[in-house]
Amino acid sequence: MSVKLELYKVFKEVAEAGNITAAAQSLYISQSAVSQSIKQLENELQTRLFSRNSRGVTLTGEGKMLYEYVRSAMGLLETGEAKLSQTRELQMGQLTIGASDTVTSQFLLPYLDKFHRKYPAIHIQIVSGRSHKVLGLLQSGKVDIAFASTPADPGSLTTFPCFATHSIFVAAADYPCDFNHTYSLQEIAQFPLILLERKASSRLYLEKYFLQNGLHLNPEIELGARSLLVDLATIGFGVAGATEEFVRKDLESGRLKKLNTSFEIPARSVELCVLRDVPLTAAALQFVSFVRDSLSA
Repeated sequence: MSVKLELYKVFKEVAEAGNITAAAQSLYISQSAVSQSIKQLENELQTRLFSRNSRGVTLTGEGKMLYEYVRSAMGLLETGEAKLSQTRELQMGQLTIGASDTVTSQFLLPYLDKFHRKYPAIHIQIVSGRSHKVLGLLQSGKVDIAFASTPADPGSLTTFPCFATHSIFVAAADYPCDFNHTYSLQEIAQFPLILLERKASSRLYLEKYFLQNGLHLNPEIELGARSLLVDLATIGFGVAGATEEFVRKDLESGRLKKLNTSFEIPARSVELCVLRDVPLTAAALQFVSFVRDSLSA
């Protein structure tokens, strides 16, 4: 097909120049090469495309019909190349990011603001979802970049750590517990617990840690939204299993207090994830650079 495309380019040039010599000069090839290309195309299509006369060549009826399609196709290719150039130069394009609402609000906002200010022509789309969802969207090509907690199977991914998260237990300042006491795993498990729903990666991680220590978690309340988890803990519904980095403002304001524990759950990492063997778009590549450069500064 690439060979025939070159023949069509010669055909288009000859049709517009109306002269073999002029077409050869425009294409920077010999007249014989132009003539041979036209002859080859006519043989492949099994039709005569040009009529020869003393002044040059003119299109036959079949040649005129073919020329309209070739001109349109070449125009589309040129437009495509121009658009591709614009995307490489970030003058247009789209960037689709998969991330949870919490990661977007707590981490991504400054990067999104900076990127949008520098490249306002790039359309940014945020697809909200927990880690397992956005990683699935990344694998299926529906997002360019995903921000997720440490992937369980990173085999097909390239990942860059962004920030660590720590699991803690919190309650309202007036909750009937002893904030000076150091609670064991068994004691924490006995509280009326408020946890995120089971599909949340932080909930699964918490449960796994307790199971490794021979304990099952049976929460009183399971929720889909982190904000509601904080709200219910604040009004005294129980002890909430939370991510310290995401409730820091509530701890600093005194809305919540952290329970002391005799154990420390290992930290997890929220990571920027891309597909290992799939080239990034110019916009995605630049956004990844924004994040990595900032984190390494």
